[in-house]
Amino acid sequence: MDDVKAIPTPDQSDENFWATVLTPVDPAWNEPVDDDTFAMDEQLLAAVRSLAERISTRALAYRTAGKPFDAALMAAPDVQLAMLRSLYEAKQSVDRLAESAATVAGRGGSSYAQLGAAWGGIKRQSARLKWPHAVPKKSASESIPLHYAGGDAVIHHDPGADAWWYTATGADLREDESEAVHGTSAEAIARATEFLLTHARPTPPGNDVAA
Repeated sequence: MDDVKAIPTPDQSDENFWATVLTPVDPAWNEPVDDDTFAMDEQLLAAVRSLAERISTRALAYRTAGKPFDAALMAAPDVQLAMLRSLYEAKQSVDRLAESAATVAGRGGSSYAQLGAAWGGIKRQSARLKWPHAVPKKSASESIPLHYAGGDAVIHHDPGADAWWYTATGADLREDESEAVHGTSAEAIARATEFLLTHARPTPPGNDVAA
């Protein structure tokens, strides 16, 4: 508890907010317990089942007939195939989100060893193969693509100003372009991520998942 109290918690209006946020906390996370993983299973099941009911041919037939899709119909083999297809889409989503998280962490100073530890304890070499552009080389100044919260951004380096800037398009199609004023790629990524989160696609009515 004392370690938690020692972690600074500035508001975004504080002048040292970004300097504090971009300084990694160690350890970065606490191992999830059974209750955490069970809760995630329940939320993932709700999201996957929602997609399965939207793409299931049988569920579509019930909607067309104006009948409710009874929970017992989930036992149908074809509905379970729709569930399996939905789980595949969930895996694709996880991979995309993992790449985004690894890029933000790596460009913020995390090592491949740390990325591997976060990804279930894989080795540093495996993490490098999985996310080859997440951790920059010391001399790297190439543009950095970032996909986050349904939007896209590209982080650029301006050699003349020796500063970083970004262009971004949120999930709601709002666009933003910063000035070349960020001292590090990590700061530019943080600013771009903040914009993408602010302009994420709204959750459709009725699709909310309990936290």
